[in-house]
Amino acid sequence: MTLKRQVAYQWRLREIMAANGLFNASDLVPLLTERGIQLSAVQVWRLVTQTPERLSLPVLAALCDIFDVTPAQLIATRAEDVAPSRKAAGGADGVVDLVAVRPKRAQLRPEP
Repeated sequence: MTLKRQVAYQWRLREIMAANGLFNASDLVPLLTERGIQLSAVQVWRLVTQTPERLSLPVLAALCDIFDVTPAQLIATRAEDVAPSRKAAGGADGVVDLVAVRPKRAQLRPEP
């Protein structure tokens, strides 16, 4: 049985902002603008309050410059071994015989 690796990450922007005395997402907008990053107030708010699935490298570089941190400090990662999920019951090759599992059609008989 082969083990799989599951990776996860934690977005730590809010913690790093608090450690640097910034408590509002709106305080981050002018700092990003100084570095050539044009984001709306809503986009910055989402960046601060939610974990992004995608992040452009210029934005990451600007955040690292603003707070004088590395990407590893901004994004904590971890990976762990996970046992593979069990397969459905079936033959040796994992194929399920649908005829054995499929319900039989009801037959209506006329009343006597």
